[in-house]
Amino acid sequence: MNTQSQPVRRDIANLELDREYNARASVVSFEAEHAKYVAVSVQAQRNHRRFADIVYDDASRETLDLYPAGAKAPLFLWIHGGYWRASSKDDNAFVVAGLIARGFAVAVMNYTLAPEVTLDEIVRQTRAALAFLHRRRTAFGLAQRGFAVGGSSAGGHLVGMLLAEGWHADFGVPDDAITIALALSGLHDIAPLRHTHVNAWLDLDDASIARNSPILHIPVRSTALLLTSVGGRETSEFRRQTVDYTARWIDAGHRGELIPMPDYNHFDIALSLSEPDGVLTSAIAAAAASLSPSQ
Repeated sequence: MNTQSQPVRRDIANLELDREYNARASVVSFEAEHAKYVAVSVQAQRNHRRFADIVYDDASRETLDLYPAGAKAPLFLWIHGGYWRASSKDDNAFVVAGLIARGFAVAVMNYTLAPEVTLDEIVRQTRAALAFLHRRRTAFGLAQRGFAVGGSSAGGHLVGMLLAEGWHADFGVPDDAITIALALSGLHDIAPLRHTHVNAWLDLDDASIARNSPILHIPVRSTALLLTSVGGRETSEFRRQTVDYTARWIDAGHRGELIPMPDYNHFDIALSLSEPDGVLTSAIAAAAASLSPSQ
């Protein structure tokens, strides 16, 4: 797929921009889409061994669930979407079945939701979760190699903030802690959100936008392979965000691939990770197989 950057649509009237970023309105029934998340997640929790509600951050007391996959399995950390104000690890366990079938242990994390906390704090918690898993990899029986991380929508944004440089030393994490990153329908340029309904709970200003837009924090050096995708049935702004971020990543000299998913919407694209032989699950498995054991 062509990753040529498209012009930023700054001239869109606020009402149209609000429609572009209204993910729930982009599908016939958000309730039906969410019900699928819940049903598949309940099944995954029943069918797979789980260490539930592990506190990963003393400051916030936020938790994650860990689904093991045998001794020294590589880890995939999943970060849920929900525009930073909704959803949880419990309705995002749908990723577990597909990834465990491919040999990954899976961690699914919570973070404190906006507007209870700021976007800066949500980013901090996400980094704290990665640091916790890095410190505890031996105790959890995980492979001594870099992690895979993934997320959708707001979770895709948080994946981008994990890929940013400059935070690792403060958290005791090596710069190469992430080897594979999957960002689905990610919000990598959050400036447009200031002019939408989303700002009611984010309360963005110029400084917070600059700190928390992954497209402004592409690292100078990275060993991570970035896999991105966006549903062909998503709005033009969600598609632009993924295309632009992928292009900027590749232009910086990093490894990246934009995976076409033309028949998917904003929600079922993430749900496809429940399929062991799905397009995205297969891409992650292929990426992991291409890495050396030390990675």
